[in-house]
Amino acid sequence: MTALDFVVALFRRWRVGATPADGIATEGPAWLREAERLRGVHETPGPSSTAEIMAWAADQAPWIRAAYVGDHIPWCGLFAAHCIRKAGLPLPKNPLSALAWAEWGRPLDRPARGAVAVFGRAGGGHVGFVVGEGPRGDLLVLGGNQSDSVGTARFAKERLVAIRWPGGVSIPRDAPVLRDAAAPVSTNEA
Repeated sequence: MTALDFVVALFRRWRVGATPADGIATEGPAWLREAERLRGVHETPGPSSTAEIMAWAADQAPWIRAAYVGDHIPWCGLFAAHCIRKAGLPLPKNPLSALAWAEWGRPLDRPARGAVAVFGRAGGGHVGFVVGEGPRGDLLVLGGNQSDSVGTARFAKERLVAIRWPGGVSIPRDAPVLRDAAAPVSTNEA
């Protein structure tokens, strides 16, 4: 078991309402519950695409359906859009662009469980949902296209562009983040 697997297992036990039988959050923001449900979905190597990822695109606006032709295209924004849309919330103008999420909703001054975290990287950005925080402020993020799958990765705070929360949605008082010190830091999500 890797350190990251240990942290994820610990997080699953920590979540209010989660049971060993389902391994899925039953409390917390609806978009985070959907993200947890999809943990483990991964892209298909080569010219084929994963049907579930393509279904997320098919459920979006017509221009997204037309633009998103395969899971070889970065899909962290598509994953975030799918989860947020499932919760009945509006999306940024271009939800496929990770950096577009930096202007979505409202800013937060500190992490909260389920917050949208946007990171910079060479050639673009990355977006996912906050589930934990390290002692130096690094964030543990559940997102799509992290090692070509839906999973949890740790991101250096120096890469953080924005932490956002949906406009019009109250931030739960009990939305703490899991403290983590062991997961490796992601350096490239492309």
